[in-house]
Amino acid sequence: MNENLAPVVLFVYNRPEHTQHTINALKKNQLARKTDLFIFCDAPKNPEDTDKVKQVRNIISNVSGFKNISVQCAQSNKGLACSIIEGVNEIINIYGKVIVLEDDLITSSFFLKYMNEALDTYITNERIWSISGYTPNIKFPTAYEEDIYMAGRGCSWGWATWKERWNSIDWEMESYYTFIKNRNKKKEFNEGGNDLTYMLKDQIFKRIDSWAIRWVYNQFIQGKYTIYPTKSLVKNIGTDASGTHSSSTQKYDVYLYEGEPYLPEDISVNPEIKKSFKEFYDLNLIGYIGVLSRKFGIYLLLKKLRKQLKI
Repeated sequence: MNENLAPVVLFVYNRPEHTQHTINALKKNQLARKTDLFIFCDAPKNPEDTDKVKQVRNIISNVSGFKNISVQCAQSNKGLACSIIEGVNEIINIYGKVIVLEDDLITSSFFLKYMNEALDTYITNERIWSISGYTPNIKFPTAYEEDIYMAGRGCSWGWATWKERWNSIDWEMESYYTFIKNRNKKKEFNEGGNDLTYMLKDQIFKRIDSWAIRWVYNQFIQGKYTIYPTKSLVKNIGTDASGTHSSSTQKYDVYLYEGEPYLPEDISVNPEIKKSFKEFYDLNLIGYIGVLSRKFGIYLLLKKLRKQLKI
């Protein structure tokens, strides 16, 4: 493995308990003491968030266990999308590569080793857009023996990429209106899950503010893939309705893999895995209701209802 390790960029906000768990898990990684850690904390969006943000800032001001630690606290609220885009821009243009985490992600002790080895292994493979540490609970073919697989949809739950890929993104998505009129292109895009086009429309019409759907859209337009482990090295503990874009669900729960995936240089898309991956992300009835609620302006009401009904 190249000793020029990728820095970790961690984004935090108003969840002190989640933040502490995320940092504690990351510190247990084998390469933590050789890794530079950059922490970005957004400013409170409203008075109600002020105390929690202060608690988070107290936690991140006392972090240890890494090679170098840099903490940047915003003076005014940027929002998650702007925070991530600006923060990744700053660090990736210095280091040429990054590993990115948010404040609700628990990592395996092999996470940093896997991510760095994957960044080294696939840097010259122009088909690869990013590396994911998380994988959803999907079905794998009985005969599938690899420790990784490829998918046309990126993941925002513990990921890594390189400067050239990141800087190729058109954040304004100027090709959107041509894309949205092309039925075949939309169908192809939705091979990563039929929720993608809905999220893309929500972004265009400002019903959501997501860096991730723009990231995935650019990946699709360029015809590239993300590397996933067959066993997850990341667990999301934020699916408890505590986050900016989260709702309470157990769908994404996984067991952390405390092992080291083997990374073959040559990898291709497996049709059966591709089908299983799509089925996992395809919207169910509740998902469709969520789409309609955002479209007609009752998203927050639905979110509260779902929390009360525990669905």
